[in-house]
Amino acid sequence: MKKVTFFILVAALLSSAPTAQAQSDRQVSSQSVTDRGFEIAKNLEIFANVYKQLNLNYVDDVDPGKAIKTAIDAMLSSMDPYTNYFPESQMEDVKLQLLGQYGGVGAIIMQRGDSIYISEPYKGLPAAEAGLKAGDRIVAVDGQSTKGKKTPDVSSAMRGQAGTEVVLRVERAGKEFDCTLKRREIKLPNVPYYGYVGPDKDYGYIKLDEFTTDAAKHVREAFVELKREKPGMKGVVLDLRGNGGGLMNEAVDIVNIWVPKGTLVVETKGKVASKNTKSYTRMAPEDTEIPVAVLIDNSSASASEIVSGSLQDLDRAVIVGQRSFGKGLVQNILPMPYNSQMKVTVSKYYIPSGRCIQAIDYSHRDENGRAVKVPDSLKTAFKTKGGRTVYDGFGIEPDVEVEPEYMSNLGVALAQKFLIFDYATDYYRSHKEIAPADEFEISDELYADFCRYLKEKKLTYSTVTERVIKELRDVAKEEKYDTAIAGQLKAMEAALEKEKEGDLQKHREEVCEMLKAELLNRYYYDEGRIKGALKSDKVLLRAIDELKK
Repeated sequence: MKKVTFFILVAALLSSAPTAQAQSDRQVSSQSVTDRGFEIAKNLEIFANVYKQLNLNYVDDVDPGKAIKTAIDAMLSSMDPYTNYFPESQMEDVKLQLLGQYGGVGAIIMQRGDSIYISEPYKGLPAAEAGLKAGDRIVAVDGQSTKGKKTPDVSSAMRGQAGTEVVLRVERAGKEFDCTLKRREIKLPNVPYYGYVGPDKDYGYIKLDEFTTDAAKHVREAFVELKREKPGMKGVVLDLRGNGGGLMNEAVDIVNIWVPKGTLVVETKGKVASKNTKSYTRMAPEDTEIPVAVLIDNSSASASEIVSGSLQDLDRAVIVGQRSFGKGLVQNILPMPYNSQMKVTVSKYYIPSGRCIQAIDYSHRDENGRAVKVPDSLKTAFKTKGGRTVYDGFGIEPDVEVEPEYMSNLGVALAQKFLIFDYATDYYRSHKEIAPADEFEISDELYADFCRYLKEKKLTYSTVTERVIKELRDVAKEEKYDTAIAGQLKAMEAALEKEKEGDLQKHREEVCEMLKAELLNRYYYDEGRIKGALKSDKVLLRAIDELKK
């Protein structure tokens, strides 16, 4: 009976292997198929017996669900980071990834020490409607203390089926109170903001956060509305920075807004030839003439790279920013027993020039088991529709590169110690309103108040230079030079400490932008934060300059 069961499992596994046609194309012999079946059956039997012996003999009780999930995760970790198994308990996470929706209260939470805080309630959703604010500490969820729990655990407890209730015990300014919230089907906006930018407000701007269901519809609606309100609009900027991708069909339909019907946008190629696809634009475009710029960065991936890469290949848009992430892999969601699901990488995608922009080769790993990047020697040149040279193998390289701005040591310390967050919390509680998002700026008076706040908090942080001096002191001590150079090291430390006293003025522009973003988020939510940042956005300003050419 046991052997019959294993042969049934093997038959099921082999039935999902490449079709007979695909096998014949690769001249797979019947003997190799038989050998493969034997290897599968043998290893399944070994695995079953390993678990059986653990269950019978291990000193402590073995949780079967946890043990098998660990084994599955370990197996999938040898593939790529995008091939995952989701048990029934994680279905809300799957819905969030694929659809941008979940059953919950609509708030981002964060962990500070052993406590959980609300970092951002979404506008118009249960948490915000109930009056919960950024900075509120979540003491308990449905009577269960959150002390010492991790963010995913508390987030999972707050999520649930739409229409059900959850009771949060919240602490604000030293006072605790209960808040009963009715969960809703939360649909995150994939276009959190669109409007006009440029000195004369004659360029459209659309921010796209995710490629979830209806992303293309919302981008199209935003573009149509921008053109309707300003028929003389000189160009449009699509912002895909920080966008990790999502549904491929949404990417194709977004490209379709600016290119003719019947244009090839992306092709997928995988092991099973019958599942390979070619995706063409399906509708009439909204505009094939207006200049388009697409903003990307190192976090723009997958569907973001389909949009930016295909518009680049078709010479339909100028790409501005930093090189994209380089994820040219396509996943399918497969149903599994007991309401679980599995996300599996099934193919790679290729944009119109014929290039694949996958940057990491997960089939080859170094001596430490890490996947390796595609070497420069294997990168291939391709041509855009207009004859420009582009390359595969490392994401989308922008037509106009803008060097990224990195946070200073001071900025990192302010973020890590939640000092800007806490100041914004106090400010929001004592000030009913601020100027509109596109007008608000950090005044000299407000910045001086923030500096006084930091002095009261006795802000400390270390710089790379300080760490190098410390290492030098340690090495000098080992080599017995410490006495000889003690005076010089002490003088360097004193000079550096004095120099750091001026960091709040030296990095004022950076700190003001951080403070401004946090305050705008409190008063005007995500839309306000985005809108307020546009005036000083160097990548956006460079894109507008390119559209003027």
